[in-house]
Amino acid sequence: MKAIELQAPGGIENLRPVERPMPEPGRQEMIIRVKATALNYRDVEIARGSYHTAFALPLIPLSDGVGEVVAVGAEVTRFKAGDRVCGTFWQRWVGGSFAMAEPSYQRGGPIDGLLSEFARLDEQAAVLAPPHLSDVEAATLPCAAVTAWHALFTEGRMKPGDTVLSLGTGGVSLFAVQFAAAAGARVIVTSSSDDRLARAKALGAHDGINYRSDPDWAGAVLALTDGRGADHIIEVGGPQSFDQSLKAAARGAQINVIGYLGGSEGSINPLDIFRRQVRARGIPVGSRESFEAMNRGMTVNRMKPVIDKVFAWQDAAAAFRHLEHGSPFGKVVLDHMQ
Repeated sequence: MKAIELQAPGGIENLRPVERPMPEPGRQEMIIRVKATALNYRDVEIARGSYHTAFALPLIPLSDGVGEVVAVGAEVTRFKAGDRVCGTFWQRWVGGSFAMAEPSYQRGGPIDGLLSEFARLDEQAAVLAPPHLSDVEAATLPCAAVTAWHALFTEGRMKPGDTVLSLGTGGVSLFAVQFAAAAGARVIVTSSSDDRLARAKALGAHDGINYRSDPDWAGAVLALTDGRGADHIIEVGGPQSFDQSLKAAARGAQINVIGYLGGSEGSINPLDIFRRQVRARGIPVGSRESFEAMNRGMTVNRMKPVIDKVFAWQDAAAAFRHLEHGSPFGKVVLDHMQ
């Protein structure tokens, strides 16, 4: 089968097309024909060698994708040939706390991802794709969508009437906007672009703050909420934005630490955590249980992901560069049928 490998660290130019043996299903495993895959910023970092963990190479990248089951091994009971499935990011985290996740079983690093014609999946590490979504749309779900859902619902126990502050307009942030709005929360989104704020409002956000024209965006959040602040914050900026996230937080708020797009250097005042009794926690995507609950919610609400751009899968390097430098609004996807 055809695949694309990352053959050396240090840059996207080290992605190379290769031929690999056709995988065979083992006990409780299945083979899927990959229909589409989607990129996350983690994939860019792994390719350029700046990810916080180094993985053995060569490696087939990408954790996110959807495919059709074409073969099943012995004792497979959850799926059958012809089913359309998404793989999970954490291959061994079915449910429960993060203590159940095993770092050596993350798809797309350290184990091979889905940037290939076919892939082998453990039946416990897959879910049925929502039937109302196209392949391109379903491919976006395993990492960004599950992260937003896990933050707001599995961990956050978000309820109608809560205020959700979603930073930026990347994949996780836009899924959070859609999920929170559908669940009856008030949603505030930040961006450096008024056009992107308008597009986020079309997805369900109630208010937008341009952090370029209003650098004190925490103060703007407090003004919009009559001084109360946000109950749930989708924090993707890292230390450079965390200080303002604390200032924008309501008493007892939950700050979901997801990314560090603003860099990894910075400082915070721990007294702000104490004064507001804020809970800050890392959100490492989520379990299969969260994924399945999210798919039910998306199906009931006929919710569709936001797609920024679709590339043919063998143009993966161009897609990586677009994610790294193009500031996409929504997800970057690779179509394996092109």
